[in-house]
Amino acid sequence: MISSLSTILPQLPPFVPLLIGALAAIFLRGHLRSVIMLVTPIWGALQLAILDPGLYWTFEFIGYQLEPVRVDKLSIIFGYLFHLAAFIAVVYALHLKDTIQHVAGLSYAASAVGAVFAGDLLTLFIFWETLALTSVFLIWARRTERAYGAGMRYILIKVLSGVLLLAGAIIFINETGSARFSDIGLSHDGLLGIGAWLIFIAFGIKCAFPFVHNWLTDAYPEATPTGTVFLASFTTKVAVYTLARGFAGEEILVWIGVTMACFPIFYAVIENDLRRVLAYSMINQIGFMVVGVGIGTSLALNGAVAHAFNDVIFKGLLMMSMGAVLHMTGRINGSDLGGLYKSMPKTTILCIVGAASISAFPLFSGFVSKSMIMSAAVAQGYDVVWLLLLFAAAGVFHHAGIKIPYFAFFAHDSGIRTSEPPKNMLFAMAIAATLCVVIGTFPAQTVYALLPYNASYSPYDVTHVLTQLQLLFFSAMAFVWLNLKNMYPPELPSTNLDTDWLYRKLAPNFVVTIYRAITGGLSSIELRVTTYIKQLIGHSYDEENEQLKGYFSRLWPTETMVVWVALMLAGILVLYYV
Repeated sequence: MISSLSTILPQLPPFVPLLIGALAAIFLRGHLRSVIMLVTPIWGALQLAILDPGLYWTFEFIGYQLEPVRVDKLSIIFGYLFHLAAFIAVVYALHLKDTIQHVAGLSYAASAVGAVFAGDLLTLFIFWETLALTSVFLIWARRTERAYGAGMRYILIKVLSGVLLLAGAIIFINETGSARFSDIGLSHDGLLGIGAWLIFIAFGIKCAFPFVHNWLTDAYPEATPTGTVFLASFTTKVAVYTLARGFAGEEILVWIGVTMACFPIFYAVIENDLRRVLAYSMINQIGFMVVGVGIGTSLALNGAVAHAFNDVIFKGLLMMSMGAVLHMTGRINGSDLGGLYKSMPKTTILCIVGAASISAFPLFSGFVSKSMIMSAAVAQGYDVVWLLLLFAAAGVFHHAGIKIPYFAFFAHDSGIRTSEPPKNMLFAMAIAATLCVVIGTFPAQTVYALLPYNASYSPYDVTHVLTQLQLLFFSAMAFVWLNLKNMYPPELPSTNLDTDWLYRKLAPNFVVTIYRAITGGLSSIELRVTTYIKQLIGHSYDEENEQLKGYFSRLWPTETMVVWVALMLAGILVLYYV
């Protein structure tokens, strides 16, 4: 089969088919555009099937060998994942007539594919920046003031990440004499250590590390319903890939990952905007992946990669279900919703499948990958980490497994009566839901078969299943008890500040203080200058005799006055432009 494909398909860089689809979307319209957009992710996946492991299209640039395409087991699984995610997202967006979203979505997917196959740091930097430039249009495409502001903050953070990556790459290339992107690590001294840390921080920003995570919770909920599905699939997963490629086994990632897994729970529980709940949930799930990368064993890395694969599907399903709710009702706050199961029963069922998957119910996809990471933590003696991940897993069930479907489709009856979303949206959600069940039921024949490292693992043993079922049972009982006692945080129309407090509260207050100090100083200077001018005029004019007096009352030659006028004009111009 593969050999026959290699004779039919031309050998192209993996990102090219998706890029061709994006270019075609600029010029084509109607059903032809839809067909091309659907075909290009399939074509791209088939292109991957004919690429053997190795380097492709290498060339020399300013004395360094660049490797635009490197194919190995780690890059190939992310390549297949991104083509699958692009196909589902395209199906979900077929009802749109918005050229900007179609072009940006496929270009964004192409950039993600290019990044995971980049074999050198300079090629990675190029795709790192195009990821930011293409994805921001999916936020601005909503065409609201909030979306514009969130998009501007988003692009500034992403450009900062790119600048740090470029600076670190230049240092690393100069110190090592090679541009190859492989294991970097943090155990370097001197200038090389600075370069490694700059690259690490650049990856961390895009991975939504604590304190630099707010771009995700700020921007993703402001994107269009379809744009959020694309956004949830690519940027952070590219960052997880780069950490697995460059910093596997760095213990600092274990503790960063645990923090990421735990702190979003508290924000997600009190958040009213359900898409923002999912944004916090995304950080939580990335935390599990970062822990796996930090542990660095074959089992842990496989768990991180498998969980990234599954997260794209089940988080995409949840984002699609909330996008469908927003598309049909125009509302997304939990306080405004409820009772939608009556008019959107299919969407409700599909959302519950996504909720079961992210909560790691046995026979759903989240269970077969999350348990790998937790087993790896126990095997390496990270008992505290295991306990914290157990707490994080219980929190996921609360805010994503229960809260999302409960407050959107059940809870109180909001009185909203609508209909199911367009058929293409339902079909995309059905694809993702089916994959959640198939992967969860047959992991060895699906996602496990693609994993890059050799490590045997069986998720369905008595210990794993019973532990998870007990966790889910007691979490559910806690939710019910808190609700009955009216102790569960209510869904209220409110804005919860996170690290955005720095630019929503601290920065404005700081700027206002500085502005007042400057304007006060200028007013004082202006008063003194005015007083001096009045005194000067007073000394130059005799009010009693109504005639000029003093130095300035003298007659001056014309050429002298011309010089004075020229000096005055120059002074005015300097003051104006300064």
